Amino acid sequence: MTKEKQSFEDDLKRLQKIVEELSSGKLTLQEALKKYEEGIKLSKECSQALEEAQQKVEILIKKDGKSSTDSFIDEDTGEDK
Repeated sequence: MTKEKQSFEDDLKRLQKIVEELSSGKLTLQEALKKYEEGIKLSKECSQALEEAQQKVEILIKKDGKSSTDSFIDEDTGEDK
C-alpha cells in the first residue's frame, strides 16, 4: 500500500508531535529511535517543500529579467519571516 502525499501542514504537525513525544522521555529506546527516524524523514520532506516554494516565489517576483530575493519582513517584529 502506498502512502498518499500529505500536505506540508500535515507533515509539520506530525513532526511537532514527534518532537513532543521525544521530549517527554516516556518512550523506550526502540520507540524513540523509530520516532527519530520518522522525524528525520519528515524534516527532509518539509525542507524540500519549503525550497520548492521559495523557488516558485523567486520565479514569480522576477523583475527585469533579474530574480529579486528580497526578504519577507514581518512588520510587527521587523524580523525575516
